[in-house]
Amino acid sequence: MFNKPQPFVKWAGGKRSLLSEIKLLFPEQFNCYYESFVGGGAVYFAFEDKIKRAILSDNNFDLTVTYKIIKEEPLSLVRKLKEYASKHSEKHYYSIREKKPTVDIDIAARFLYLNKTCYNGLYRVNKSGKFNVPIGKYKNPNIVQKENILACHEALKKAKILHKDFKKIKPKKRDFIYLDPPYNPVDETSFVSYTKEKFTEKDQIQLAELIKKLDSQGVYVMLSNSKTKLIERLYPKKHFKHHIVRAPRFVNSKGDKRGAVEELLITNY
Repeated sequence: MFNKPQPFVKWAGGKRSLLSEIKLLFPEQFNCYYESFVGGGAVYFAFEDKIKRAILSDNNFDLTVTYKIIKEEPLSLVRKLKEYASKHSEKHYYSIREKKPTVDIDIAARFLYLNKTCYNGLYRVNKSGKFNVPIGKYKNPNIVQKENILACHEALKKAKILHKDFKKIKPKKRDFIYLDPPYNPVDETSFVSYTKEKFTEKDQIQLAELIKKLDSQGVYVMLSNSKTKLIERLYPKKHFKHHIVRAPRFVNSKGDKRGAVEELLITNY
């Protein structure tokens, strides 16, 4: 018997603090579950017992490779992480950071090792797509987490993992899609660098157009985003329900900007 799976990666904008609010809005019945910005997977792992089958996708290649490896080769990943953990040091961290592995198991192990040992668990890349976060100040980072990897492995058996842009996902009538995109910035310090292609206002508009199309096709849609004028304009209240929630935010370049902020959960049902 496995424990309840938890997100295996720390991810900016993770939804663990909002699970109780999301649970209240979760549809009672639907066919396939879609999540197009899966990130750490907090929502999927929390409610996977309500889900018969799932399509989980993200535009971050290394992240989706890691999901696939946890689904298909969890023990191989654990062995690799144990090897990295035994060698962990500042020198080893920067050596692994500079590598560009091409084999999936090495991509996944590098991704998780860096996430568990980098500063603030932050995933950030530069314009060239190179991970550039410095080492964190952890005395004993919890790198391996075997039990949780195996729990996530069990939970992912019903899921298909795709490395795809949100515009290429095609749910059907009575499917349910949860979308947690990089948020529309509320200020200039907001974090949006998950991939080398930043999520722009144009992307927010394209996402809104997609959601309106899915709505017309009978797909159940739930969206998380910041409470800004742009988002409120893109999803008018005469067509969508706006649920205001308060969420803590910790991944920010300025410590004084961390804390509870108002966000929106938007649904079409």
